[in-house]
Amino acid sequence: MASSSSASFVKKSYQYDVFLSFSGEDTRKNFVDHLYDALQRHDIHTFKDDERLKQGKSINEQLLKSIEESKLFIIVFSKKYASSSWCLNELVKIMECQKSNDQIAYPVFYDVDPSEVRKQHGPVGEALAKHTNIEMGKWIEALKEAANLSGWDLRNTADGHEAKVIKLIIEQISLELRPINVNHDDKFVGMEPRLQDLEKSLDIASNEVRMIGIKGMGGAGKTTLARALFDRISVHFEAKSFVENVREVSKALLSGLLLLQRKILSDLLDLLNGQGNNVGSVHDGKNMLKTKLCGRKVLVVLDDVDHQEQLEALAGDLNWFKPGSRIIITTRDEQVLIAHRVERIRDVSLLSHEEAIGLFSRHAFGKDLPIQEYEKESQQVVQYAAGLPLTIKVLGSFLCGKDKLEWGSALARLKRIPLKETLEKLELSYESLEDDYKEIFLDVACILKGWEKNKAISMLESCGFQARIGLRVLEQRSLITLHDYGIGPCLSMHDHIEEMGKNIVRRLHPDEPNKHSRLWIQEEIEDVLDTDLGSESTRCISLRRTPNIVLESLGNMKNLRCLIVDHHHMDNVCRYDLVKIDEVGQYFPNALRYLRWHSYPHGCLPKTFQANNLVELHMPNSIIEQLWVGGKVLKKLKSITLSRSKLKTLDLGLTPNLVSGLHLMEFQNIIMCHSNSNLQQLDFGGNDKENLPSSVGNLHKLVYLSFRSCGKLKSLPGSICSLQHLRVLDLGYSGIEEVPENFGQIDSLNRLDLRYCNIRDIPPSICKLKHLKYLNLDSCFGLEKLPENLGDLERLNRLSVTSTKIRDVPSSICKLKHLHYLRLSICSRLEKLPENLGELECLVELDIVGTPISHLPDSISSLKDLKIVGYERRIDPDAIQFQEQQHITFAPKRRRANTEATTSDAGDKVKERKMEDH
Repeated sequence: MASSSSASFVKKSYQYDVFLSFSGEDTRKNFVDHLYDALQRHDIHTFKDDERLKQGKSINEQLLKSIEESKLFIIVFSKKYASSSWCLNELVKIMECQKSNDQIAYPVFYDVDPSEVRKQHGPVGEALAKHTNIEMGKWIEALKEAANLSGWDLRNTADGHEAKVIKLIIEQISLELRPINVNHDDKFVGMEPRLQDLEKSLDIASNEVRMIGIKGMGGAGKTTLARALFDRISVHFEAKSFVENVREVSKALLSGLLLLQRKILSDLLDLLNGQGNNVGSVHDGKNMLKTKLCGRKVLVVLDDVDHQEQLEALAGDLNWFKPGSRIIITTRDEQVLIAHRVERIRDVSLLSHEEAIGLFSRHAFGKDLPIQEYEKESQQVVQYAAGLPLTIKVLGSFLCGKDKLEWGSALARLKRIPLKETLEKLELSYESLEDDYKEIFLDVACILKGWEKNKAISMLESCGFQARIGLRVLEQRSLITLHDYGIGPCLSMHDHIEEMGKNIVRRLHPDEPNKHSRLWIQEEIEDVLDTDLGSESTRCISLRRTPNIVLESLGNMKNLRCLIVDHHHMDNVCRYDLVKIDEVGQYFPNALRYLRWHSYPHGCLPKTFQANNLVELHMPNSIIEQLWVGGKVLKKLKSITLSRSKLKTLDLGLTPNLVSGLHLMEFQNIIMCHSNSNLQQLDFGGNDKENLPSSVGNLHKLVYLSFRSCGKLKSLPGSICSLQHLRVLDLGYSGIEEVPENFGQIDSLNRLDLRYCNIRDIPPSICKLKHLKYLNLDSCFGLEKLPENLGDLERLNRLSVTSTKIRDVPSSICKLKHLHYLRLSICSRLEKLPENLGELECLVELDIVGTPISHLPDSISSLKDLKIVGYERRIDPDAIQFQEQQHITFAPKRRRANTEATTSDAGDKVKERKMEDH
């Protein structure tokens, strides 16, 4: 995939693609002239005797040589063809080549019948009878053989329309000239499945106009793939144009776009020497493309596009093109395609390990597999390349012919010095970014790779960046990717892109890390701190605490905005005894906006740390008991994480702009006053408190509130009902026995988790929660009854009441028109369901595993997409047959009650996900 392909697939042993044999007297100025023109327009190199013969040469010798050096032959039989001994001698030679070589002849019966040529009857026989040549026997045999070949009878093909017959001829010749499979090329690996995927998206048979985008990082093989696809399918179009280097050409010259427009007009309409050359502006070019292209079915590839302006000038709209046309666009920036309303966008997948080994071996050894002596080193190269075709090709070509010691030296160099050719290619994507997006990219490459997306956004926003749109831009430009490892989307990027970002930070001062904007290499950080060389250049540091680390030099980093201190890899060392904390605080720069220190080893932050710019403070697993001795108002602080810490008191009045992320596990006194009205997230999970202060009701903007795993918490203060913006309340695994009577006043609540609580009764007021979408009552073992007015929860989407003592389901549940999932498994006392359950028109899953239910309501037959889990079918056979006829799916029992299965509308694969994730 790392090799470009030439425009012609003709083997080097042939000088011509096609040799035309015809009688000039009756076909040169009509059919043959049109056929030759079509062959030329499709870049099919064709020999035609009246234009290719050179002066002073023996015509017979030159003709014989031209026939031998042609891959294919087109023989145009006409009434006067057999009257020419010249034509008949050509035919004899053509038939000889057809038999002995891999050359192929195609007859075209212009105005004669194939049988007339085969039997020498009619006008063919009359023309042949004029000869008295002794070679008559050879001629007759050649005529018979040619007439028996597969070709085209003009009078009986396409209703005799010459233009349509010529199109069929061009298609067949083009197919014959291309390779059967691109994988047969020495340097193509992994191409075929990628081509097939793109061909499906293009759907050549469809008569609509289609634009398709091919997106991927630099060096991934977009151009190679587009070129191979272009060569494969171009035969199906009336005209074609492959426009290379759109980005480079359009920016390098003032008239770059105009030149590209002229190329398209030239390729598709043959207007370079006519109207196309008169196009004086991009605006004129747009108008001409729009008016001219609608008359021809064309294939256009626009390679390496990086701005919507380029697409507007070269392929402005689908209505520019004739039905059946296809436009293929390659780019690194997905947003360019989205903005141009390109609906079909395909990512270029990097090479698998097997494909990478194959490609590398072909470049390094000229074989499909590595030489055994170099197998280990080849594996190292492929691992370094991480599936990027450009790197594999460059390294394979570079190492070709070198001995084993030289291989070892080259691989060792790669560990210190990135491959220049790869970095230059990748850096084009970086250079096109806005300045703030460049900063975000460098933060990700050096610090944030592997972070959860939401946490990375929080860090970047605390440093003043518009992180959400920034990360989206980086993703669209193939600079980062998102992977879900079960904890939500995490930031990732290709190893070479990470390498490129780090190289950008280091290259101006490769041997002076104190002048780098970001520090992430532990040895360099320790050296900078030990030698007191910290400088104002440093913006971010991510370090690991080690014994005797000196942090004094932090004070010199006046512009440090992000400090991350971790405690990993500290065997047999108490994590609280690694630094002299009484001396550390005075070196915290006041420019800090994001401070994250796992296991902070002191009871409070130092007085000398002003923290005027601090936006986020994360100190989990620390021994901190209070933020500061005495009061300090932190106007910019928006998020605090002190989970599993020793915090005893916190006055939220000192953090008036605290918005989110207040995670507290152990506390004695939290002061919640009216002055703090911005806090949106509060997590008390895991603490052992029995009572909550009523002042929690003062946090009027609270959106998320968690008391998960608070086993001693029996009840909630009534003031919690005044939280009008609260959307999520997590009480799972707590000791809650009851909820306030006025609970229905929490009008915005859409998610309520009460699983594994000691609750016995659900107050009817809970059914006033008009926005509630998710209600989990799993394993509330004392719960015996659901509210009769359950149907008032009009937005409810999921209801889970597994492992409870309920005996029935209120009939009002049938009013829940948005309910998708109803889980009632392990309810051992539940024997029946409401008869009108079929009124739940959106229900897609009903889980009754482990219940004594023996009959399903007949009304559910109307629920065509319903999947029933755990139904034992303890009913009569007629009823079973009836229900199976109604498209109801009976799923097997689940092994785990806390796993939910969903299916797509098309009945695709079952996907499982834990309810805890919701």
